[in-house]
Amino acid sequence: MAENVNVQYVGFQAKALVREYSFIVRRALNETSEFTLTIGNEAFGSRRVRFQDAPEICSLRLHRELAVFGDHPPQAHYHISETDLEDYRSCHAPKARGYPYKPKAPRDQ
Repeated sequence: MAENVNVQYVGFQAKALVREYSFIVRRALNETSEFTLTIGNEAFGSRRVRFQDAPEICSLRLHRELAVFGDHPPQAHYHISETDLEDYRSCHAPKARGYPYKPKAPRDQ
């Protein structure tokens, strides 16, 4: 993806079966393109994705498409797949936290 490309999140619409996320991609010379990405409502209901994470998931997918196709993807609409959701979850899973303090050694009485 070229440095002079700006991806802007515009908003979303809740529809009967999906939530549709809209983006505008601005390139040099005032060239713009509109993209929509959808996530099925069942993904939210089954807690596979959080509402607040959805724009970032869509943005990451759009950036991948822009990178692969030289800022000119062949489609203007993409559906977020289960693979996309799983990739996001695995990259953003909470880190396993160790015990922050050493337990005190037992005192001999």
